[in-house]
Amino acid sequence: MSLQKSRILAQSLLRHAPKAGHLTRHPRASIAVGLVSLTAAAAVFGLAPGEDTAPVLQQTVIEQLAVNATQAIDTGTWGYLREERVQRGDTIAALLSRLGVADGQAAAYLRTAPESAPVHRQLAPGKIVSARSDDAGRLLMLYFPLNSQDQVLIVERRGETFSTRTEALKLTTHVQQGSGEIRTSLFAAADAADIPDGIASQLADIFGSEVDFHRDLQRGDRFHLVYEMLYHQGQPIRAGRILAAEFINAGKRYSAVYYQASHDAKGGYYTPNGRSLRKSFLRSPLEFSRVTSGFSNARMHPVFHQMRAHKGVDYGAPVGTRVRAVGDGVVAFAGRQGGYGNLVVLRHSGNYSTAYGHLSRFAPGLKVGSRVSQGDIIAFTGQTGWATGPHLHYEFRIADQQVNPLSVNLPGTPPLAAAEFTRFRKETAPLQEQLALIKRDDAPALAAAR
Repeated sequence: MSLQKSRILAQSLLRHAPKAGHLTRHPRASIAVGLVSLTAAAAVFGLAPGEDTAPVLQQTVIEQLAVNATQAIDTGTWGYLREERVQRGDTIAALLSRLGVADGQAAAYLRTAPESAPVHRQLAPGKIVSARSDDAGRLLMLYFPLNSQDQVLIVERRGETFSTRTEALKLTTHVQQGSGEIRTSLFAAADAADIPDGIASQLADIFGSEVDFHRDLQRGDRFHLVYEMLYHQGQPIRAGRILAAEFINAGKRYSAVYYQASHDAKGGYYTPNGRSLRKSFLRSPLEFSRVTSGFSNARMHPVFHQMRAHKGVDYGAPVGTRVRAVGDGVVAFAGRQGGYGNLVVLRHSGNYSTAYGHLSRFAPGLKVGSRVSQGDIIAFTGQTGWATGPHLHYEFRIADQQVNPLSVNLPGTPPLAAAEFTRFRKETAPLQEQLALIKRDDAPALAAAR
């Protein structure tokens, strides 16, 4: 570009720059445009090498700027924060070493102090432990999640001594989703889909009155879930509740969404058309087990080796498995009774009662007259009385007569009123839409698997 053309372009840029009077109203805008214009002009002139240009005078200006007073940060009081996952076979010393702690005094305290005993008693693989240490590797603070729900044990250095306290975890709720297909068992399918066992147990509870998870599962059955997971500092702590679920058993589809009418009301699970899935009684008193002996008017007794009626259902389970109350009721009997061994009898509304035998022990505080709610832990399985192995003997009685608990029609709960149903549909619509999306996304994988 010639020098003459460059000058014309520069003059054009300067003519379009803001007038000086604009500077007081829009100083930043005017300065910015002016600088852009002058820079553009300089750039244009710079594109003509070899042309004569006027020399540019340069002057260096040095100005002393005042600096605000600052204060050094003592990072030693903060220390270095690290977290490690407990590994199988870990000792306190090994865990502290991976956490960057080299502190014999702290290790001795964690091993011997009574208040820190949970640290070595609950050193379970997978648990995430955090620690702060100083430059010398001394322990400043240890955060150890406890097995008891949503609590953390904090060990803190105070000079040359340590203190221990327990605090509630600050949890955040994340909504997650998943799908699975039954190959061998419900829990195996949940594991394969990276879904917690607690969610699988809830799934069996929700549809337990519709599907017999002890006998009716088939290879190829599928489920889709929207559920909560509770996190602390970005790490999953435990499963929350299922928000929406679908289970396909033998080609029949069952759906449920969680709904709570108000903050004071007890939430529950409903079908998309508003029918409550909560029965007055759970189908089974164990969360998940297998039937080892069914209801029969004549079976070979395993102890007396003769044909006798078996007026209940036996569930095989290890000693100490938790036994649930199948319905709201009052404890009518809790003690030892003949072949039943340790026995609990609950009296429910109407003519209904239930019996739980061969128990190893009763739940703390359980006694005659105690009120229990559906799902409460009332006892633990054992091998007391006429039992050849650990199991639970369960009876369902109507007017004190035993009936088959696996086939009896269980009473339901009243449906939602018309006004409540309108609110139910509005509030559960997003969950049902999310469940529909999961099923749509799962369809290609299902087709490929087949």
